[in-house]
Amino acid sequence: MTLSSESHTDHPLVGTGSFRYHADAQWARCPSGEAFHWVEASGVACDSRGRVFVFNRGRNEMQVYDSDGTFLESWGEGRFQHPHGVTVGPDDSIYTVDDYEHTVRKFTPEGRLLMTLGNPGIPSDTGATQVDYRGVVRGGPPFNLPTNVAIGHEGELYVSDGYGNARVHKFDPEGRLIRSWGKPGAAPGQFHLPHGIAVDRQGRVFVADRENSRIQIFSSDGDFLDSWDNLARPCQVRFDPAGNALVAELGYRCALWPGNPLPPPGSTGGRISILSPEGKVLSRWGGGLQPTAPGDFFAPHDIACDFRGDIYLTEVVYSAGGKRGEIPLDCHTLQKFTRCI
Repeated sequence: MTLSSESHTDHPLVGTGSFRYHADAQWARCPSGEAFHWVEASGVACDSRGRVFVFNRGRNEMQVYDSDGTFLESWGEGRFQHPHGVTVGPDDSIYTVDDYEHTVRKFTPEGRLLMTLGNPGIPSDTGATQVDYRGVVRGGPPFNLPTNVAIGHEGELYVSDGYGNARVHKFDPEGRLIRSWGKPGAAPGQFHLPHGIAVDRQGRVFVADRENSRIQIFSSDGDFLDSWDNLARPCQVRFDPAGNALVAELGYRCALWPGNPLPPPGSTGGRISILSPEGKVLSRWGGGLQPTAPGDFFAPHDIACDFRGDIYLTEVVYSAGGKRGEIPLDCHTLQKFTRCI
């Protein structure tokens, strides 16, 4: 983690060069009471007004905040089995991914259901029988433990179908399946846990291929174009207003799969990387050496950027180790990084 001598304990300055941010691990002012307590925040997304939608594993699964951390409203209580990813569309519609329920849903910003993709509670047949990408025998139809959704330039939907599948699915705006691509493996166009997904200005589809520690880039029709391999188990990728890629990397210090080879000593922990549209690293911070400190991370999971260029990052602290006592459960699960102008 890059800290400046100008920084202070509560809001350290992180990043490098022209990408420097003040970190705030206490940004969201959650209402008091058990009804608004979240065990962990799994997803985050920003709308055109700068409002921040926090998809969390608590009772009020969708909580909405102003950019200054003021609580605005909540919805979704009891409507989700296991919140995973959230995306805001160009018209500010809210798309949620519930991995355990095997569904993608579209809502109004106020929480009125507009569309459901997938068969609730019924996974597709891929050979996988549990939440473990290593059990995927073949790529299958939608969905088996899907992870995230991205919106294309014509309103098409791209879904990364990851823990129990190894595919990306493309739907038209009305939810009709157009095509799918991918199968388990490490070759170009194959996946070991496609965990995050985004569409850039050119219409290219970026897939965070987490357990292959890379981002794969495809055309809108699924043709393989490129791969960025200088990453550490990326969970999600988004784009800032200038078109740079923001990547939430889980790293190698938590949520390791039993039986897989251990990473080399000194391997990085969780971090944020900012890359140019060509894949050059522009800034990077974190690393997990002080995972409970503001500006560092234990288990980065989702990332978002508002129209100002400020960054929001969620961490699945409980799922990735907190429930086993590897990290204090009061560790931050949501941080804001305000860009220094």
